[in-house]
Amino acid sequence: MKGILLAGGTGTRLSPLTATASKQLLPVYDRPMIFYPLNTLLQADIHDILVIVSPEHSGNYLNLLGSLLAKRGVRISFMVQRQPRGLAEAYILAEDFLDGEPSVMILGDNIFEDDFTEAIQSFKEGGRIFAVRVPDPERFGVVEFDSSGKVLSIEEKPATPKSEYAIPGIYIYDGRASEFAKTLQPSDRLEFEIVDMHKKYLENDALDVRQIEGGWFDTGTPDALLEAGLFAKEHELSRRFHPMLTEAISEHSAEIKQILSIKK
Repeated sequence: MKGILLAGGTGTRLSPLTATASKQLLPVYDRPMIFYPLNTLLQADIHDILVIVSPEHSGNYLNLLGSLLAKRGVRISFMVQRQPRGLAEAYILAEDFLDGEPSVMILGDNIFEDDFTEAIQSFKEGGRIFAVRVPDPERFGVVEFDSSGKVLSIEEKPATPKSEYAIPGIYIYDGRASEFAKTLQPSDRLEFEIVDMHKKYLENDALDVRQIEGGWFDTGTPDALLEAGLFAKEHELSRRFHPMLTEAISEHSAEIKQILSIKK
């Protein structure tokens, strides 16, 4: 199982915070935002991860993550997405990296309380997405499913949602993902939509959905960023980090302090 971590985009809804920094590098309480989805992958024992970044911030990600986990057996690669063209394009960009193997893709601005280890490690084939009940499903991709978890329909930001369940930013797909992505047509906003990937698997009767109950934050607005930070503090999310990541962060911080002391 390989991992894809999306850290591109412009973060316009968080302007002016993103005028000089990538959204996924902004702090969520005591950690850069990107460490939370990275931890989700590490908890599931995924050690081969591709981070997709925008060109203007690629150096910052390389400095932060390039060697962070290398001596612990985690391979982090980077790819630049020159222009944001939709989440599903990630599977086209990552085709060589995936090499026909299954993968978990997680959005760099999504923070979860749930542990996805079992859902990831039990995955066999097809596609697996998740559903979380929200008060405003019209703002998200919405999934309708029956009592057995069978997906009935998927819609992107519907005016009249068929359920209260939004699709959060973590997706598990088998080795067909890149081939399926290459068959998609751009939407009206000229993007390759992730809901169309879900539908492609649904058309092949190969998509299942699992409900999650814990906290979920799509930290794309100032209010959501603040709420995520408060939640992370109150629930001590950083204390639940994989020990490997916690140790690496501590070492990185110590190295930075040493460098700064030498410069003084």
